[in-house]
Amino acid sequence: MWRVCDCYGETYETVQNRQERPLSSRPKLEDFDVAAYGRRLTMLAEHCAAEGVPLSFHHHMGTAVETEAELDLLMSHTGAAVNLLLDTGHLVFAGGDNLQVVKNHGHRINHVHTKDIRENILAAVNKDKQSFLDCVLDGIFTVPGDGSIAYDPIMAALYETGYEGWVIIEAEQDPAKANPLVYARMGYNALEASLTKAGYRIDA
Repeated sequence: MWRVCDCYGETYETVQNRQERPLSSRPKLEDFDVAAYGRRLTMLAEHCAAEGVPLSFHHHMGTAVETEAELDLLMSHTGAAVNLLLDTGHLVFAGGDNLQVVKNHGHRINHVHTKDIRENILAAVNKDKQSFLDCVLDGIFTVPGDGSIAYDPIMAALYETGYEGWVIIEAEQDPAKANPLVYARMGYNALEASLTKAGYRIDA
């Protein structure tokens, strides 16, 4: 049986798709009326839920909800109908801690995106000069198992919360540099190992 969720991310004045805009020029959640936004987002999520489609909020680099602190702020101002899409790579890129987010908000996670981070690329990022697209083109993202993120403890933490939803492998990479089939297999094998070790049975 297919389970569907509606993935939502706040894209007002986002810089994620604008190569001329450095990462530091993104909108900040605290610059807006968070309480009012949270109420409206909760209303939208409740409407979606009533139609049988749970809403999942996607935090993302280059948007108003990028950092772990902004994610915490959003969750504290929204109701239970607003679920969370955990994106492991975007969270690490933003300086966040996946294990802490699972600990704090695991009961609201209903979708998971996994990618990995090339630590050497991350260490060289200048957010005042580089855009999100610059970083992607430089190769900051890769598949699980090819970067610095330890997936065994993340999957174990998700398992402890009772999470049973989708776990998606992503990697925004140049296919001329990273063969899609080779990297898809690499990511699948690494993630399958972590999920199995955590106690999951994989339906693929």
